Amino acid sequence: MTNVSPIIALKRNSLLKIIKGSVIVWPLLAMTALPKPALLPQDTIPAATADAGRGNQLRTVVIDPGHGGKDPGCMTSRNRESRIVLKIALQLAKKIKTDMPEVRVILTRASDHFVDLAERAAIANRNRADLFISIHVNAHPKSKTLHGTETYTLGLHKTEGNLEVARRENAVILKEENYEQKYKGFNPNSPLAHIMLANYQHAFMASSINFAEKVERSFKYSAERRSHGVKQAGFVVLWRTTMPSVLVETGYLTNPDEERYLASAEGQDAISTSLFKAFASYKSEIETAN
Repeated sequence: MTNVSPIIALKRNSLLKIIKGSVIVWPLLAMTALPKPALLPQDTIPAATADAGRGNQLRTVVIDPGHGGKDPGCMTSRNRESRIVLKIALQLAKKIKTDMPEVRVILTRASDHFVDLAERAAIANRNRADLFISIHVNAHPKSKTLHGTETYTLGLHKTEGNLEVARRENAVILKEENYEQKYKGFNPNSPLAHIMLANYQHAFMASSINFAEKVERSFKYSAERRSHGVKQAGFVVLWRTTMPSVLVETGYLTNPDEERYLASAEGQDAISTSLFKAFASYKSEIETAN
């Protein structure tokens, strides 16, 4: 498949965009809202958790397309992770702004360029985000048949597989300047260093897991994807965020069938729609909880 430009040209009457450095912000717009989606199967509205949103309102979401520029992420001869996840992120941002114009949506990058992991978290913190969603594509070096989704929160690796995913995603810091000082000596190749990350973000763990469960449920019921469930591992991109945060692996680029799905307009729409439904369900839950 021929690579296409990740920059989407919007029509004149489409969403306005304000670009500030590497961050793209959709401002509050007056627009007709589409019908709101129903809650996902098995969703309930529990009592509010201590960390579920600021003032029970979800005002700002930061969407982080993983990798970019000199860091293409997972690659095949035809596709790059960085470009696939950018298209999914742009679609998700547009869906949220169309249906929920009161929500401020911020992208950590709007084109195929490199952004440090520390800066991605800093963007979310500076904008006092209520939710951080990092979007990725998975890979398995020993299998061309493994397929499906999984969503991570920051925590202790339960399996060697979780650790390998974290190692691969965290290895990007080796491409950054002065990474040893920036990340306080963190070594992406050290299992102990990854385990130490599990102590961070504890205050937001309940809400992070809550949203992650909704993401995986939405993939299963809305897109009929195989879900590998919610997992925990030490991801640097989630380490410094001060809000509920998840990292979503949307599928395996090493599976030829799933690669075609991930690179297709149909697949990207199904994935972004599933993420949007999870977001809508999570927002409704925390804003209606007593």
